[in-house]
Amino acid sequence: MKIAPSILSCDFSCMGNEVKSIINAGAEFVHFDVMDGRFVPNIFFAPDITKSLRKFSNILFDIHLMVTDPINHIERFALSGADIISFHVESKSDVNKTINSIKKRELKPGIVINPKTLPEEIIKYINDDVYMIVIMGVEPGFSGQKFIPETTEKVARVKQIIEKINPNILIEVDGGVGEFNIKKLREAGADVCVSGSYVFSSKDRKKAIKLLKDS
Repeated sequence: MKIAPSILSCDFSCMGNEVKSIINAGAEFVHFDVMDGRFVPNIFFAPDITKSLRKFSNILFDIHLMVTDPINHIERFALSGADIISFHVESKSDVNKTINSIKKRELKPGIVINPKTLPEEIIKYINDDVYMIVIMGVEPGFSGQKFIPETTEKVARVKQIIEKINPNILIEVDGGVGEFNIKKLREAGADVCVSGSYVFSSKDRKKAIKLLKDS
């Protein structure tokens, strides 16, 4: 299981040091939540911030676009140092065109589904161009929410689907992940887990990430 701490939960007054902290603690990804105040009520993150943090490491920068028209944001985040750009199938942008736009810039495309979106609704979008499928374990927009239990079953269903299409596609779970549920998520087929407040609120982040992986 790879761990992707969400910067949304870090101390904003020292973000560079926060990035270095989670990398030293054993994180494989850094997760960036991008919100436009329209697709979700919160507002957060500009590509300039991502660009400024890029100098602290070559670790994978995992950009999660919670925006109304993600295709309009691809270019700026591509230039900011992104490695993975994931977007919601529930957004207004054409899904296939957005995947192609990300791929065109030699980045890894990911598609995100909200808690109420059924796995069967994304089958038509899954192909060899998709690097990752992100399954929301909470309603998107705010950190620290309680995990939705049905998410684990959804992970298992998505895993069954991609095994028949392209078993190399990663499954990421975003929201509400901790030591109490990560084992079941892994058993269901999750490869990456986004963990924000659990990691950043820990006094010993290396121990917290190790505990997640050991669990």
